[in-house]
Amino acid sequence: MSGSSTSSPGAPQGVLPYAEQKYRGAVGTSYLDSDPAEFPAPLRAPEGAPNVLLVLLDDAGFGQFSVAGGGVPSPNMEALAKDSVMFTRFHTTAVCSPTRAALLTGRNHHVAGTGNITEVATGYDGYTGIIPKDTATIGEILRQNGYITAWFGKNHNTPIYETSMTGPFNHWPNGLGFDFFYGFMAGDTNQIRPYLFENQTPVGTPTDPDYYLSVDLADRTIEWLRGVESVQPDKPWFAYLAPGATHAPHQAPKELIDQFKGQFSGGWDVYREQTLQRQKRMGLVPEDADLSARPASMPAWDSLDADQRRLYERMMEVFAAFGLHIDQQVGRVLDHVATLPDADNTLIFYIVGDNGASAEGGFDGTLNENAFFNAYLMKTEEMLDRIDEIGTEYHFNHFPAGWAHAMDTPFPWTKQAASHLGGTRNPMLVKWPARFLAGGETRTQFTHVIDVAATILEAAGIEEPRSVNGTAQTPIQGHSFLDALTDADAPEHRTSQYFEIFANRGMYKDGWWAGCLAFEPWQAVRGSFDPLTARWELYNLEEDFSQAHDLAAEHPAKLEELKALWWAQAAANKALPLDWRGAERFSSEMTGKPNLASGRTRFVYPGPLAGLPEASAPDLKNKSFTLSASVQIDDGASGMIFSQGGNTGGWAFYLLNGTMVFAHNYLDVERYIVRSDDVIGAGAHELTAEFTYKGGHDYGQNGAVVLFVDGREAGTGTIEQTTPMKYSLSENQDIGTNTGTAVTGEYTSPFDFEGDLTQVIVELGV
Repeated sequence: MSGSSTSSPGAPQGVLPYAEQKYRGAVGTSYLDSDPAEFPAPLRAPEGAPNVLLVLLDDAGFGQFSVAGGGVPSPNMEALAKDSVMFTRFHTTAVCSPTRAALLTGRNHHVAGTGNITEVATGYDGYTGIIPKDTATIGEILRQNGYITAWFGKNHNTPIYETSMTGPFNHWPNGLGFDFFYGFMAGDTNQIRPYLFENQTPVGTPTDPDYYLSVDLADRTIEWLRGVESVQPDKPWFAYLAPGATHAPHQAPKELIDQFKGQFSGGWDVYREQTLQRQKRMGLVPEDADLSARPASMPAWDSLDADQRRLYERMMEVFAAFGLHIDQQVGRVLDHVATLPDADNTLIFYIVGDNGASAEGGFDGTLNENAFFNAYLMKTEEMLDRIDEIGTEYHFNHFPAGWAHAMDTPFPWTKQAASHLGGTRNPMLVKWPARFLAGGETRTQFTHVIDVAATILEAAGIEEPRSVNGTAQTPIQGHSFLDALTDADAPEHRTSQYFEIFANRGMYKDGWWAGCLAFEPWQAVRGSFDPLTARWELYNLEEDFSQAHDLAAEHPAKLEELKALWWAQAAANKALPLDWRGAERFSSEMTGKPNLASGRTRFVYPGPLAGLPEASAPDLKNKSFTLSASVQIDDGASGMIFSQGGNTGGWAFYLLNGTMVFAHNYLDVERYIVRSDDVIGAGAHELTAEFTYKGGHDYGQNGAVVLFVDGREAGTGTIEQTTPMKYSLSENQDIGTNTGTAVTGEYTSPFDFEGDLTQVIVELGV
């Protein structure tokens, strides 16, 4: 009798995982009278399947980088473009998590459970913030077809209440089909002081003063590629590189920032005009395209005073340096890939933004993007005296909305505006030398982020599975655009696509676009809205590339047709019910999002514990609470007892040279500090901070503080205003140390506690 079959499990089939192979030979009493032993055949990808490098930048507009005519230099993107095709009508969803879920699954973002970012998730199927089992990721499909898979950088596709050290981990990158993960678990992070993970293990926060996240991610990607190429050079790999750039905070090395001094003095209106002219010269925009209008509510650059111009210029100089920096780092990865033996058979997708540039800094910009999520917009006078700190680790800075609009040239609006191209159109570069040798060309087929997964599967020769890990799959909704790589006149496979974010709605069909902007992106609090009576606009994109001319009045029947189609698509894709609320959706109390701490009023921590995400920690917002710590210290002790948040907002309870300190950072606008009256001497002590909230059911109000040492009152003070909704998207709760940025300027992280910290108790009031 013959031995077991050795047929490759990589042959196309519709069910994953492949059936486990069993030995089918004859087994005797010993190996001497048995058929030869044979191990199960290793999983192999289809013959000729390419490596895949997928790069996705964050919060980058169509007219931002020089590769698409923008004013931010991108020499490495330009070099790639010479060997690639650029898709100039490629579309995202208008916000990051939805785009990423759509990219990874090949389904529309609501179908993939990600109608918005996970922090504002609700309990409806299209808005849970959970990628469901019936929409398996491209990473999972490739992994189960013989690929090695890795994810570097931003993961904003895990529910916020599942990002602690207790998991569960099935929605982390390793559970979504990636063999290896290195990066951060949040929508954004301080580029100099991030809190990082390797797979499911916290790495913590780097302490190197010269550290930058983009450099680290490039280093780790190259290191991983070297490893897989040396250990399994015949096995194809899939690397997903998702840097945090150019999402706020905008941070870059000083020497790069200094290069841009004075380069943006003309302002955002001049920038838009110059960018459009460059885009036309490059052939990216038709010669007859008009520049779309600046929003009526947005100030003209010429209307600004001298202080505003000085501040806004500096913010743009920092942003440009940030953009150049990420171009340099991704360029290092591209250069390494080019040296690999199988570089020709490496398929590269470089998506220049997961949505348009962000206007969430408001009209004046901000030192703290998180202020927007708490419905607070900073004013110029609050920032001018700290202008030289912009771009450093000390602030979560974000430029003004006027610059965001300019970065999206020639289109109207910005990130969040799913109703318009400024929020949804991003350049994409695609390179595959084995199949496409020419370069420097453009493609104008209407494509969408859901089409990338289908394109990868066709390139790899892998069948779309009907079932993955025991779950029947919702069919991939994307269409492969692989034929467009070799044929500029390939048909447009995507003739219809709906869009929705925060009730901002768009509908594309056969060259026409209908859009309804519910709220301007810088409106943090949005009030009442009627989606049935809201005004829609209409554009003929075949004749009006830049969406400059609203034709709603001229073609009412066409508009009604597209509006009806949008409602039908919304119902079919789980985009209903519409929810236009802004900052208030960050509140678990308002949305009912799970929280590991919900239902508890007392938390006991037996000693140091670092890196607990805010969403899994006791909710200290808008209520009274008490912190108590059992310590053993020497004279003059310093160090963190308890912190929640960082320089974007939050609380800190610490010792500083023997003095007990309790502090609140209100959105990097004010820091309220209460100190003990006397220095605390050596010995064992019970240290307590009691905060009594005075706001009742109002959000973000004031409160009184009383400090105690061994039960005796040791100091009092007032916190004039508290952070109402969210301390941060990426800072943590720490006990015995401070893993992220500092809540106050009195200490620097990590600020380890000097002495023994045997217990910390948090008790919540009302």
